[in-house]
Amino acid sequence: MPDVWSVAAITAKFLMYLGILGSIGLVLARIVFGQATAGLWAGISRQAFALALLGLLTSGLDFALKGAVLTGDATGMTDPQMLGLLWRTPAGTAVVYRGTGLLLFLAGLPVPGVGVWISAAGGVLTLWSFSRIGHVPEAGPFWLEMLLLLHLMGIAFWIGALFPLRRLAGEPGSLSEAAMLGHRFGQIAVVVVPVLLIAGIVMAWYLLGKLSALITTGYGLTLLAKIVVVLVLLGSAAANKLRFVPAMRNGDRFAAALLRRSIAIEWTAVYVILLITAALTSVPDLPP
Repeated sequence: MPDVWSVAAITAKFLMYLGILGSIGLVLARIVFGQATAGLWAGISRQAFALALLGLLTSGLDFALKGAVLTGDATGMTDPQMLGLLWRTPAGTAVVYRGTGLLLFLAGLPVPGVGVWISAAGGVLTLWSFSRIGHVPEAGPFWLEMLLLLHLMGIAFWIGALFPLRRLAGEPGSLSEAAMLGHRFGQIAVVVVPVLLIAGIVMAWYLLGKLSALITTGYGLTLLAKIVVVLVLLGSAAANKLRFVPAMRNGDRFAAALLRRSIAIEWTAVYVILLITAALTSVPDLPP
């Protein structure tokens, strides 16, 4: 059973994932769906700023909590010697990449035109920080780290697209824009979903080593729970693409309400997936 500091570390990492993936996803959605999200950019940029700030603050908290996890009490969060030792590990390298990327991301948001690309560059650097620490870099091959980056970009884009899609679907005068965005997102998802699944399967295979580890290790069982929730997310997304968005394109306003309900289910699945991921990366040796 994880102690209080492990629970705190999981919570901080969950909020960090939500802030980072949500903010970067909003910028990616703005780039991909420029026309459909043009009228929402002011609100999107404020959301992205708030989420990136959350990611930045919880990144620092996550680093400090590593010291508390190691010492078993709050002194580890402020002990210069402990934090100094951590700073010289991959955790220190990761927080430097992450902090630099998020500051660049935040700096780009208020800049007209090219600012969104500055933020996107900061976002990529931030996501790259996750390849500097954890199980994937320990697994060895550089291409596996690149696969993780691609996996994270796909997840961020998916999360980011949900914000404007739900917003547009809730405005009576934006039904056509919501339908267009939903249709384009569905077209892109045909490519993104297989990439996410293949990347996830390959990384899991490298980390677990054998299929039986899914049911014989704590890490495997937690990963199995994540897979179940991912299937729920994919089922909801399939309903959006095959039922609700086509109905919206035909002018069905009731379908927009159903789409918003479906997106709420997707958001719940996203929260659960991020929480499970935080547990997987914070307490990798949970007992089976």
